[in-house]
Amino acid sequence: MSRHNDPFTQDIDWLTLVLYLGCVTLGWLNVYAAVYSPEDHTSLFDMTTNAGKQIMWIGTTVILIICILVVNHKFFDSFAYLFYAFMILMLLLVLVAGANIKGSHSWFKFGSFQIQPAEFAKMATALALAKYMDNPGINLTKQKDLMYIGGIIILPCILILASNETGSTLVFSSFAIMLYREGLPGWIPAVGISAAALFVLALIFPKLYIFIGIVALLLIVIALMPRYNRTTSNLISMGIVGAVMMVFVTGVDFFVNNILQKHQRNRIKVLVDPTIDPLGVGWNVTQAKIAIGSGRLQGKGFLEGTQTKFDFVPEQSTDFIFCTIGEEHGFVGSAIVIALFVGLLWRIIILAEKQRSKFARVYGYCVAGIIFFHVMVNVGMTIGLMPVIGIPLPFFSYGGSSLWSFSILLFIFLKLDSRRTALSRWN
Repeated sequence: MSRHNDPFTQDIDWLTLVLYLGCVTLGWLNVYAAVYSPEDHTSLFDMTTNAGKQIMWIGTTVILIICILVVNHKFFDSFAYLFYAFMILMLLLVLVAGANIKGSHSWFKFGSFQIQPAEFAKMATALALAKYMDNPGINLTKQKDLMYIGGIIILPCILILASNETGSTLVFSSFAIMLYREGLPGWIPAVGISAAALFVLALIFPKLYIFIGIVALLLIVIALMPRYNRTTSNLISMGIVGAVMMVFVTGVDFFVNNILQKHQRNRIKVLVDPTIDPLGVGWNVTQAKIAIGSGRLQGKGFLEGTQTKFDFVPEQSTDFIFCTIGEEHGFVGSAIVIALFVGLLWRIIILAEKQRSKFARVYGYCVAGIIFFHVMVNVGMTIGLMPVIGIPLPFFSYGGSSLWSFSILLFIFLKLDSRRTALSRWN
């Protein structure tokens, strides 16, 4: 093979490919289990069911993967900003020409075919970030660079939020993982994590208790500080930090009751108190936990899930697909699925660290962050640890937009990595 030609499959990381195929295959089988009806005895390939349609999506995904592997690796670097601009255009267009599906105005609908630009915007944003950060001299401690990077991330977030797709908007916070790897000052993610913790605490405990806790924490920090650091300016700074935290806690109620929409408030209430309105807003989470718990250690068996058969859990082939896994395959099956994702994420990170170009490394960490966020939130919401925000489980949930977007996201990285492998082999 010529040194100047890109390899097609020779230098693809086969372990990642095997993990991907395992996820897609198990996902298809569980979509079938989620829609299976004992009375109809539909087959895996029945095109009138989600399982049959999913195999069609898998087939078209194979075509997309081949296209990605065939093109030159420089294509994604050269046209990264063009992909980003195109997706911004699509996000604008869907606001005026998109179909309203379940309250979200974020879908293009062509007959029975539907596609959601927000799913592909994550990939385009990852490419744009990798392209920008590949420029010499980029430093995440510089305010100018942080502003540009923030703009790249925030622009699609605003447009996706405008289409009433909160879940997809939150996924963009996963880019913080990549930014931290590339030198983002530690205090920035620390502030974000602290704010999230205070938000949750403000929903659970009385504000007076939280204020006492903040004061106690500050006093402990001051007591542990060396004497030479207990300067007036440092003490004033800590006092300001404490005051800001108290103001933030005070504003949580206003934000929840006056800014969030009704369905968003309900999801937060269910997260804080799962027993609230079990036949109404708490129905999904309650039934999901019953389904998973009923699977016990080894599960009820393939196609034997009673919660599935009687449609107790809504959206069980899409957002709540993990319920099918838990009910029919139990703790063992659930652990295997989680292990597949852990293995996939671990492999992506290892490959990202091996990259010779910053573009490929940054993009690889973006891929890992996006997949991690989806898995964490999707699994977490089915067991009551996360709010129900309606994002799919990668490669498992039914849907063409989801399968296409995650596959494209992953295989662009594998294409970039194949170039590294080829160069290593040639050298």
